[in-house]
Amino acid sequence: MNSPAVTVAAERQAVVDLEAVRLNVRQLARVAYPAKVMAVVKADAYGHGAVPVARAALEAGASWVGVAHISEAVALRAAGIEAPLLAWLHTPGSDFEAAVAGGIDVGISGWELEPLAAAARAQERPARVHLKIDTGLGRNGSTEAEWDRFVGEAVELQDQGLLRVVGVFSHLAVADEPHRPETDLQLERFRTAVAVAEDAGIDLEVRHMANTPAILARPDAHFDLVRAGLGIYGLSPFPDQTPAELGLRPAMTLRTVLANCKQVPADQGVSYGLHYRTSRPTRLGLVPLGYADGIPRIATGGPVRISGTTYPVVGRIAMDQMVVDLGPADGDDGLAPGTEAVLFGPGDDGEPSVDEWAAAAGTINYEIVTRISPRVTRVYTDSAGARA
Repeated sequence: MNSPAVTVAAERQAVVDLEAVRLNVRQLARVAYPAKVMAVVKADAYGHGAVPVARAALEAGASWVGVAHISEAVALRAAGIEAPLLAWLHTPGSDFEAAVAGGIDVGISGWELEPLAAAARAQERPARVHLKIDTGLGRNGSTEAEWDRFVGEAVELQDQGLLRVVGVFSHLAVADEPHRPETDLQLERFRTAVAVAEDAGIDLEVRHMANTPAILARPDAHFDLVRAGLGIYGLSPFPDQTPAELGLRPAMTLRTVLANCKQVPADQGVSYGLHYRTSRPTRLGLVPLGYADGIPRIATGGPVRISGTTYPVVGRIAMDQMVVDLGPADGDDGLAPGTEAVLFGPGDDGEPSVDEWAAAAGTINYEIVTRISPRVTRVYTDSAGARA
């Protein structure tokens, strides 16, 4: 029986290279200059870890940090992040008092004015707000029809000392498809909304609209501040451009070790449903990652790199594990329990990319990294080789 091969420190690891994050922030800052950069670290920094990523991004020149929920912002403040911090997705149950107490900027669409004013009164401290205009995405934000009234109410509360209007912002719908004309229309509507706010006497600190694809493809969307999400993790928002072509480096490597390796006969069924059967006597390798770890159940065929060779996942991905067909035994190649298996990484050693897993699952790269679950240990490195 083969003895266990070289092992990694933990059974399942998402290794995050913080120097790659810094490189990406520096690259995006160069492209966006003179606009400032907000590092978006919502959803635990797209699965990479909000606190270490926020710190690395600020070290590399980001000026702001952005999250979806106030609770995420409060956690960053508790960890010592003192930079300007914006949260923009709320419900009536959101803790607006904590936002005001923590000096957290709050993006609002209209209904939030009343609870924010109440929180400001309770804290005896003005709330810092960014007014959002829906320019065409159809999600959050004031409608154009309600914008004048919304701005007027915000000015009234500002005059009462209950809030400070820091910015106006919106979000683009199709910036990852640069040829589409809807972006031009959204930008036109945004400029009009900004003019209304300024004409009402608001002295804006920041105007912001650009996400990662707009940072890279639409300089006319940069304004004072850009919101960099996907790009700071080194992933491309464009299907026809790689991270390297954009000057970016993927920050996460997902790796584990083989849990089992065994010989099976021809016509051996594999995993639930037996949708895959071996065509010849072969070896199967068991990879201890599954949909409970965030690997999409639908991603049969996803690539796994083992000892310099890439193997596709065969059979159905289960909750905790998946199987690769290692082919017929050919001497002692060292494949055994404990041999490292890499699902994706930056590609330095031929490992697959996040985009290949996205293709296998019929989804986007954002989803692949964001859904990696907490039971996969996060490990942080600082790669000198990634230094720009």
